[in-house]
Amino acid sequence: MKISREGIGAMAVCCALGAALAGCGEAKSDPKAEAPPVSQVEKEADANIVKVDHPEQFPLFTALEHAGRTELQVTGVVNPDISRNVPVISIATGRVVEIHARLGDTVKKGQLLLRVQSSDLSGAFSDYRKAVADEQLARTQVERSHLLYDKGAISLNDLQVAQDTEDKAKVDVENTTERLRVLGGSVDHPTAIVDIRAPVSGVITDQQVTNAAGVAGLGSPNPFTISDLSSVWILCDVYENDLASVHLGETTEIRLNAYPDQVLTGKIGNIAPVLDPSIRTAKVRIELKNPGMLRVGMFATATFHGQKKESHAVIPAAAILHLHDRDWVYLPAGDKKFRRLEVKAGGTLPDNMQEIASGLRPGQQVVQNALVFQNTVGQ
Repeated sequence: MKISREGIGAMAVCCALGAALAGCGEAKSDPKAEAPPVSQVEKEADANIVKVDHPEQFPLFTALEHAGRTELQVTGVVNPDISRNVPVISIATGRVVEIHARLGDTVKKGQLLLRVQSSDLSGAFSDYRKAVADEQLARTQVERSHLLYDKGAISLNDLQVAQDTEDKAKVDVENTTERLRVLGGSVDHPTAIVDIRAPVSGVITDQQVTNAAGVAGLGSPNPFTISDLSSVWILCDVYENDLASVHLGETTEIRLNAYPDQVLTGKIGNIAPVLDPSIRTAKVRIELKNPGMLRVGMFATATFHGQKKESHAVIPAAAILHLHDRDWVYLPAGDKKFRRLEVKAGGTLPDNMQEIASGLRPGQQVVQNALVFQNTVGQ
């Protein structure tokens, strides 16, 4: 059977149309066939959760309960005791010729600090020598008057006048001598140089004089200020809402930033009656003896113990991990997992135990050695 070329072309067109219609039918029957696949979302794991293969190698400790008073911690600054600040003064005016001490030096009572060349002292010596000469002359005249009076050559009135002159001359000698002493001079060492000495032992905490500078006497700033630092103050700012935890006369614990392992004891000597209106705080003055390490300007932390009783958890100090200025512990979370928990460490207790101020309750279990756990898991 023979098929013409026209018939073959018609059959090809029919087949193409049939295939197109079949495809359209299939697309309408299954619309999801060409849709994109559904995306799978994976949740990020908690960074504080750690899973280990052998949790039994990390012993646990059950937090104990410790009853204590409420605590308030504030920062403060070491200051000198104002009542122990002694100014070094020079009554004589003049020019500084020597300086034997500097700011920050420790000096002893009577130690030479500076020397001043003073015209006041020169004038005082001149007046003293004149008074001494006048007194000697008056004494000679009195002796001569007694002889003349005994022989009847002068009257009693003339003798009394001579005696009065001598008495006044003695007063002038006493006055000029005292003026020399006040200015810093001595009748035994006539000089225009005044030696300024330390009135007390202590540390020079202020210096207002330099070489060749002028000293204007009592009207000018004091050349030096010496502070006796055997006893110091720590001034703290306590917020208005926390003043109920601070009581006059109570003892406080002091920790220095420079020596955090040493605990000092101070006494509350004053609570300012006026608040700072801008930050709503009151100045609290803590007084304590200086064991030798306290320096003016040091930062300190004062702990005030309130009257209210409260309970806190107690765990071994080794169970606390100090990381990035924060405190952490590890708690078992089941299924070989451990959870890292931030806490606030409190005071230290005997037997290497430490109180937890917040973040952990008595009865909760923690890893007994947090540092070993941290090094093992490598977190």
